[in-house]
Amino acid sequence: MILSFGPAGTAAWALGLPTLVALLGYLAAALVGTEREAAVRGTLMTGWIAHALAIAIDIGGIGAPIAGARFGFAPALSATMWLVLAVYAVESRFLPLAGVRRTLALLGAAAVLLAFLFPGELRPHALSRWAPLHWVLGIASYGLFGAAVLHAAMLNRAEQQMRHHEAAAPSGMPLLRLERLTFRFVGAGFIVLSAALLFGAWFAQPWRWDHKTVFSMLGWVVFAALLAGRRAFGWRGPLATRWLYGGAALLLLAYVGSRFVLEILLQRPPTL
Repeated sequence: MILSFGPAGTAAWALGLPTLVALLGYLAAALVGTEREAAVRGTLMTGWIAHALAIAIDIGGIGAPIAGARFGFAPALSATMWLVLAVYAVESRFLPLAGVRRTLALLGAAAVLLAFLFPGELRPHALSRWAPLHWVLGIASYGLFGAAVLHAAMLNRAEQQMRHHEAAAPSGMPLLRLERLTFRFVGAGFIVLSAALLFGAWFAQPWRWDHKTVFSMLGWVVFAALLAGRRAFGWRGPLATRWLYGGAALLLLAYVGSRFVLEILLQRPPTL
């Protein structure tokens, strides 16, 4: 069984209940019509809170026979999606973002279900007292770049609409404002990613040039080039978003991709 720790399936029940509530909340938010705004907000918030509880139970190793944290490719995706939904929840109170609600709700449902099916490996002891900070910063950078990718996708659609003589993005947000938000998330994600890599280099003994390290560094270089190109040459539009998508894909391969190969395809526990 995937969830085999804990007496009499304690972990399965502990994780299964918030997972089910999150799934139902997200699916309801995706299906409810936009005219019922209060119902949409309520169901999405219910799913988001239950999702947070599922992440805490899963990553915290609640119900495990020994103290430690569980982590893997699916919990990383789940935590990233939760952070993207948190950004959406805040922004949607001030900006009209109804056009992406259904997609985000369905992605949230997929992420929480994936984390239930593949909860990751239990890690009884961290390699360093700084390791948890490295993990937190890494996931935070995933979330910030995930939010940047979301806004970049909206930006691309906005530019397509501009070609058809429409003045606003699909969300109703002015194009220049959407572009500024996109690069604010890129800048914040780059700072957090840089800190994550520094802490990773600090506590990693010995330093390993494995797939995770190589893809993370390549992603960092792409984002650094994107920010430098925008500042020096005014990169924008499809050129800028292609760089953003490329950097995000490299980061996805860095942790989620390498862990997926090790945990699912090769079925052997990865090292951090």
